[in-house]
Amino acid sequence: MHINIYKTKTLLKHLVEMEKATITLTRRIQLLIDLPANEQKEMWEKLYRYQNRCFRAANLIVSHLYVQEMIKDFFYLTEDVQYKLADVNKDEMGIFTRSKTHTTARMVFDRFKGEIPTDILGSLNNTIQSTFSKNKADYWQGAKSLRNFKKDIPIPLPVKCISKMKYNPEKKAFCFNMFAIPVKTYLGKDFTDKRLIMEQLLREEIKLCTSQIQLKAGKIYWLAVFEFEKEEHLLKPEIIAEASLSLEHPIVVKANNVRINIGSKEEFLYRRLAIQASQKRIQAGVAYARSGNGAKRKQKALYKTENLESRYVSHRLHLYSRRLIDFCIQQQAGTLILKDQEDKIGIAKEQEFVLRNWSYYELQTKIKYKAEKAGIELIIG
Repeated sequence: MHINIYKTKTLLKHLVEMEKATITLTRRIQLLIDLPANEQKEMWEKLYRYQNRCFRAANLIVSHLYVQEMIKDFFYLTEDVQYKLADVNKDEMGIFTRSKTHTTARMVFDRFKGEIPTDILGSLNNTIQSTFSKNKADYWQGAKSLRNFKKDIPIPLPVKCISKMKYNPEKKAFCFNMFAIPVKTYLGKDFTDKRLIMEQLLREEIKLCTSQIQLKAGKIYWLAVFEFEKEEHLLKPEIIAEASLSLEHPIVVKANNVRINIGSKEEFLYRRLAIQASQKRIQAGVAYARSGNGAKRKQKALYKTENLESRYVSHRLHLYSRRLIDFCIQQQAGTLILKDQEDKIGIAKEQEFVLRNWSYYELQTKIKYKAEKAGIELIIG
């Protein structure tokens, strides 16, 4: 009976989502300003100016939206003040002269005219309006506080602000202009699908959506959002694959009386612990390194292992989740159930060693993305 409920739920949801032929995914790609060093200062100043105006505009927009929604609950105001705030035809101080979306857009356009492209402000306004609408019931009930935007807010990057995108074989990078600033991608040793996705974008096989630019520690990151069609496979919603995540085997999955183990404790956990031990030895040895020529030379070995553990974990979990989805496709399983995950996450939180060394959330995220891309319904139990 338990499985039948899942089947019924899955079939109904499958029918509802048949029209959704596309999905979106986000990739974090580092960008470099593609200009001589002596010409980069002006471009950095422009980006930081845009970020500052976005920070100020975002807080202004959300404050105005809150007042618009809550003004009728400000019972301590006089009738005359409420009246002025509500009706522009009878008082020039009225605010509702146009649609709600346009009121905040016009406000920030006028405030920051000439300091930042209006396309950025328009995109920022739409995003905040959408988020505010989802949470306004909680604001009204006092269940949530109004969001406060910080100075490191990402800068919206509308598609129309990107031009001249191409691959430059000499620079071995994808180059384009954003906000009239020449930039190029820095993929490094890319173990993910970023290069493949960029190639698909140039071939117009996938679509680029409004993205964001993040400035962090003197670096530029492009939070690129791509839209692409779901993969077409001969899947049957009534065929259910059941998977569980554990320390002994990262993934155990069965479908159609076929059961496989994906990965092993020795392969994943022990290698991760070895990386941690190696980094501790290097950190301990820094104090005994030959002095002179600054701290950078003494910590050179430490820099080489920076993010080594996170890169290894991300790569392994990508392989595990890929093998899981390939198994579901092979078995024509249109439904994937992750069993007893809430219980296991609760156990992991109680055991510091498990929580520190086993990435339940990251693996779930990768499985969710790949399942959606393949058209497989994911149920987390």
